[in-house]
Amino acid sequence: MSNISHSLQDFEQAQKLLPGGVNSPVRAFKSVGGTPRFFARAKGAYVWDVDNNQYIDYVGSWGPMILGHAHPDVVKGVQDTAELGMSFGAPCELEIDLARMVIDMVPSIDVVRFVNSGTEATMSALRLARGYTRRDKFIKFDGGYHGHADGFLVKAGSGAATFGEPDSAGVPADYAKLTLTAPFNDIESVKRLFAENKGEIACIIVEPVPGNTGVMLLNDNGFLQQLRDICDLEGALLIFDEVMCGFRVAAGGAQQRFGIMPDLTCLGKIIGGGLPVGAYGGREDIMRKISPDGPVYQAGTLSGNPLAMRAGIETLSRLQKPGFYEALETKTTRLVEGLLAGCKAAGVPAVANQVGAMFTVFFTELDAVTCCSDVSKHCDLAFFGRFFNAMLDEGIYLAPSQYEAAFMSAAHTDADIDNTIAAAGRALAKLTA
Repeated sequence: MSNISHSLQDFEQAQKLLPGGVNSPVRAFKSVGGTPRFFARAKGAYVWDVDNNQYIDYVGSWGPMILGHAHPDVVKGVQDTAELGMSFGAPCELEIDLARMVIDMVPSIDVVRFVNSGTEATMSALRLARGYTRRDKFIKFDGGYHGHADGFLVKAGSGAATFGEPDSAGVPADYAKLTLTAPFNDIESVKRLFAENKGEIACIIVEPVPGNTGVMLLNDNGFLQQLRDICDLEGALLIFDEVMCGFRVAAGGAQQRFGIMPDLTCLGKIIGGGLPVGAYGGREDIMRKISPDGPVYQAGTLSGNPLAMRAGIETLSRLQKPGFYEALETKTTRLVEGLLAGCKAAGVPAVANQVGAMFTVFFTELDAVTCCSDVSKHCDLAFFGRFFNAMLDEGIYLAPSQYEAAFMSAAHTDADIDNTIAAAGRALAKLTA
């Protein structure tokens, strides 16, 4: 094990000052054990902790670092912009430039509103759907994490699932009753909810590539298209939460990859190039209901701030290079196949789900992992924790939860992938010795 004395000291101090010593729950390593690493710097595919240990990083700040950390053009763009002012609380031309790029790249978006986080984007899109349809209830899917707004913290994934607390304290029971849940990939459950709540459902919100229960694959029955058809039939809106998969699985997100158009789309992560940002957009007739055009109120002092806009512009402009996504997916597939081969050689049962440059390896006897309950009931979460820490000792940084996706970046090299596969082989050998 590497020297982590400074991380140990930092975590001890942080626990006195911050709940759990962290500012986001999954960072606390509760489900995997051990001490969180405090990072000091990052470049390309690598991060370094405060003890100067180097790791190959497959978290990528939970997705946005698709170009790699501290890409020189993104850094320079932010530096140049910062010299002109970091926040105006007023319109700036960079908002127009980034909005035009988002609208050009994402098929379903006619008009977009920038916010400061993915949570703000989903929360605002839900309010807009309710205001547009004049209905209060909505459907989400078990394990789907759409940020920490009250209505979404019912059978949520990610950190909530990691800690075995799918419902948060502080969410009023009467408010939670407006949240209807169904198993992912189960269209019959969705139909039943509409039948039982006729004329009351404003929208369905779904991650078209779920990443907060680990990556989930769509079944082969046209699930997303059936959601689209049901919403059209019932007068409800379809919201794609592409905060994680937007610009990650294709230039136009999952909706471009699968050819299904939602009414509203929520974005985040990559459009900020590493800075805090979110966005929601969609059909013009719906988006014009947002204040000041319409009666649905939403605001934010730092929304559209010039630093986030410039980082987003610099990032998105580089994703449109021919062959970018094909190369990224090829690298991801090579890594996933190598990890599975290592598991097979070590006699460790495992399956992997991959969509584009997102992937998760599950330690399970199942032939396929298709929903949240498969993870909680049939995956070896304890073994994942041991594997995570063994990989950490090998200099590989994975997400500290079986319920999270991993991410490839353009900065990862063939050598990085080879080194990761070799590290996994050594880690698995130790764990099965």
